[in-house]
Amino acid sequence: MILSVVIVSYNVKFFLEQCLCSLKKAVEGSPLTDGQTEVFIVDNASSDGSLEFLIPLFPSFHFIRNNENRGFAKANNQGASQCSGEYILFLNPDTILAEDCLELCLSFFKSNQDAGAIGLHMIDGAGNYLKESKRGFPSPRAALFKVSGLARLFPRSKFFSGYYMGYLHENSTNAVDVLSGAFMMIKKPVFDITGGFDERFFMYAEDIDLSFRIRKAGFQNFYLSNTTIIHFKGESTRKDSHYVKIFYDAMELFLKKHFSVNMTSLQLYFLTVGIRLSRTISYLQSAFKKTKVHPLNLEIVYIKGEPAEKEKWKQRCASLGIPVTDNENDAQEIIYCESPGRSWKSIITQILKNRKQCRYKFNGTGTHAAVGSYSSRGQGEIFEL
Repeated sequence: MILSVVIVSYNVKFFLEQCLCSLKKAVEGSPLTDGQTEVFIVDNASSDGSLEFLIPLFPSFHFIRNNENRGFAKANNQGASQCSGEYILFLNPDTILAEDCLELCLSFFKSNQDAGAIGLHMIDGAGNYLKESKRGFPSPRAALFKVSGLARLFPRSKFFSGYYMGYLHENSTNAVDVLSGAFMMIKKPVFDITGGFDERFFMYAEDIDLSFRIRKAGFQNFYLSNTTIIHFKGESTRKDSHYVKIFYDAMELFLKKHFSVNMTSLQLYFLTVGIRLSRTISYLQSAFKKTKVHPLNLEIVYIKGEPAEKEKWKQRCASLGIPVTDNENDAQEIIYCESPGRSWKSIITQILKNRKQCRYKFNGTGTHAAVGSYSSRGQGEIFEL
């Protein structure tokens, strides 16, 4: 067994279907042969019928049903305990992979013996680069500059922009401090040495904590820029008051766990105050900032795919009274249909190049919906066939 994949899922049935569709294509596009990959989906008590829907569609994958939401860290450790691969890929269910990403990661590990874990260049559902693809450790200084807004004012400064390592270009492969848990491939012996995810983190900061311990164990975390995945950021969680509490509780836990020993009481006090001030601001933003909703039936849709796929979606749009255009430039929304002649990698490359002021949805071959997300503050959109 070369590669084990662990996906923790919670109420994202149609997004997970696209993820698993792209994962199968990535395995097929890699040098891995039959029997060298295993996939574990740990479902945290979803109520949307995820398992009943997906198990028949992906019979070779292993589905684990939890009777309660155990959180991200515990569920990942639960899946990892079943893994026998040389490498473990921890993957979010709201991702779409390029076909070459697994091959490039495995090749990089073989040529870089000091690599403990690998992350990738990530974009959101609108084609925008996600800064959390690579991060620095949230040291007191980096956290202060992020909370104060100085990092935003000087995004390329090594001194001010340490949190997102803005001084390292997004299109350059580098050793970095922190990788995102949305896509983190790690050598299994390294995962075992570090003890896995700290289960005190229910959700958020567990990837920062694990990245920190990988570095402390003497290994490097690498950010690869030569392949890109889509991460529909925030699909599994909404940025409401509950999200804010979990996120900032995790930040405080990380601070106390890793920095309190080397900080004076006064330093710890001011940084804790800064985190709690940022929490208060986020509470206010979540209460008053509303995500703009685009009614599906008001969109002008362009369908990009093979003739049979285009016809299928045209009929679906017609049944709902949604206007369809044959001119891409007139479209408010584009549905990209993956097919043997249109790979996920080519679709990702296209939206990276265009970054149009319109919205995108994505549909894999044989799947039952097109999914998309235009804002991390709102829940993603699902257009069922």
